[in-house]
This record gives sequence, structure tokens and C-alpha cells, in this order.
Amino acid sequence: MNPVILSKDHLVPLLRKISRSRRLIAPLRNEHGDTIFSEITDLDGAVPDLDNQAQNSLKPFFFPQTEKLSSYIIDRDPVNGALRYSFHAHLPENRPTLYFGVRSCDMFGLMYTDMIFLGGAERDIYYEQRRKNAVFITIGCNHPWKNCFCNATRTGPFLEMGFDLQLTDIGNRFFVEADRAGGMKILRNYPQFFRPVTEEDRRAQFQAALEARGLFRRLVHVDLAVKLLREQEPESLFAELSGRCRDCGGCAFLCPTCTCFNITDRQLDEDGGERIRSWDACTFSGFSLMAGNHNPVDCSTGRIRRRFLHKLKHDTAKHGRPSCVGCGRCVDICFGGVDIVRFINSISALEEENGREENHER
Repeated sequence: MNPVILSKDHLVPLLRKISRSRRLIAPLRNEHGDTIFSEITDLDGAVPDLDNQAQNSLKPFFFPQTEKLSSYIIDRDPVNGALRYSFHAHLPENRPTLYFGVRSCDMFGLMYTDMIFLGGAERDIYYEQRRKNAVFITIGCNHPWKNCFCNATRTGPFLEMGFDLQLTDIGNRFFVEADRAGGMKILRNYPQFFRPVTEEDRRAQFQAALEARGLFRRLVHVDLAVKLLREQEPESLFAELSGRCRDCGGCAFLCPTCTCFNITDRQLDEDGGERIRSWDACTFSGFSLMAGNHNPVDCSTGRIRRRFLHKLKHDTAKHGRPSCVGCGRCVDICFGGVDIVRFINSISALEEENGREENHER
């Protein structure tokens, strides 16, 4: 479908129309000044914030931090008296939802998470239930934020696929591209909000996309780090950074692609209880703790090692690309300074230093 133009004056009326049949999730600035992806029920009193990066990603809407998977009932076999457990799944509500104002890195992060929960032989029915009937209107980043490096992970600042509609800000209007069925349906159902593009519009969109790629403030050598980790693992660097990690899990909880979880059974009474799934993090000291209080991973050196090798080495080997999407949230949250950008810069610096030493020896 050919691209179209949406006037900025028509944006809120369009969202209002769509929100009559769908829940609306968008970045919203709260009373504390934080921009958070939230449900918007009144567009007159809460307009989406497209000027600031959302501090959370879309992950909690599809993979909640804590969720009830099932309830269980305990009874006894009437013949031999043995205890029996019966489990009853609690599927989440399937709510048709429009996710608006999604940045390229977050959309790519969700597509990666799809591979984890839906790409194998077994599909996660809880994730799948929330993923159904979801429509995404993404917006390209004309001005990347200070810690963004999606250009280095090839996840932005604009997408070539995966969105329903993608908006590009070109002044007083948006250049609108459709990629999937949900976006094409919006264009068909609400044609009164759109107009055909002109050659001037095309030039403005091309210029905006071109300029955005030159505005990144961080130079992050992701591909180099992936290559170096295939050749050698910098154990001394892992030990140094692990000593700075405070085990808070902030990086994993904010990361769009961290999907580790734990499952626990919680007894409610003598006759049963519930099974709970909650987020976990490979940087937690108890992540690999086993029965008998044995931990096969050295917590003094292994916490950061697990995280960065997972993101840059193991996911690349399994999926053909690193799972980092370059959103920069871990840079903002980590008070210990052991975010993935610091690690990539450190391993790149080690390679440069080794290269200088080799040249000096010659």
C-alpha cells in the first residue's frame, strides 16, 4: 500500500476513533514527570508524549513482571489415599489493543521476544493470548536520545518491517507507511484522516531519515564486540565489572529482550494454591543456585559474564544477531556503570591495546 500523509491536527481525532474499539497504550507523562507506556482512557486529558523516551518498554504488557499461570487443587485418591494435584490454567484476557508511539527499538525487541515465546515447538499460551489482536503504530526517531545506539544494532532509528503503521515526523504532518494487515485496515477504515503523499513529502521523509542517522551521540562497536567474543572471552574484564554490579536487576527488568523467569507454587490453603511466574535476572546471585545451596557459577565473576555473553554471543549464534536493541535504558538505570555500552567499549579498547602491543613488539 502506498504511503499517505496524516496531519498532526488529525492525530488525536484518529486515536479517539480507534480507541472506541481498542484499548489504547501510549507513552504518557505522569505526575512525577516520568514518561511511561500506559493505558489512555481520556485523550482530552492525556495526550501521548512523543518528545521523551518511555522509561519502560512494551515487555510488561505481553510478559508481566508477575502473573498467575494456574491454580491447583489437592485431593486424595479414593482408592489408595494418595495425594493428587490438578492444575487449571488461568489465561489472561485477550483485549484488542493499539500500541501507539512505539519506537523502532521497542518494536524490534517485541519481535525478538516473539521468537522466544512463539518461535519454538512449544508456544507460550499466556504470551500468545496477549499478543493476539495487537496493532502497533510506531514512530521513527528523528532525534535519537543521548544513550541510544540502535544504529549499531540495526534496529532503528526507522524500521523496514514489523510495524502496522510507521510514522515519520516531517514538520506539521506525519509520513505514514503501512506494513502489516492491522495498519492497512486502519487506512481503509479511516480514509478521511489521510491524504496522498506528494513529491515534497517524499523528499522531506528521505531527508529526515538521512539526518537522523547522523545524530547519534554514541559510537558503539557492537559488531566488533560480537566478533571478539567469538575469538576470546575477556575473563579479567568480566571479573572487574562483576565487582561493580550491585545485583539490583534493573538492567534486566528494563531491557526489552530479557525474558528469564522463575516459577513458584504458592499455597493458599490446605486444599490448593496457585502457580506464579515472575521475572528473574541472570545477574542475580541466586539465579543459578541449586539444591544444597550449591552454585556452579562464581558470583564474583560470573554475573556480568552470563548477561553479556547471552546478549552478544549466544543469541548471535542461535538467532543470527545479538539480542541488544540499542535502546540505551540500561545505561540510564545502572548506577554501577556496568551497562552493555561500557562492556562493548571496554572490550573494544582491549583489542586496540593488544593491537598496539603487537605492533610495538614488531
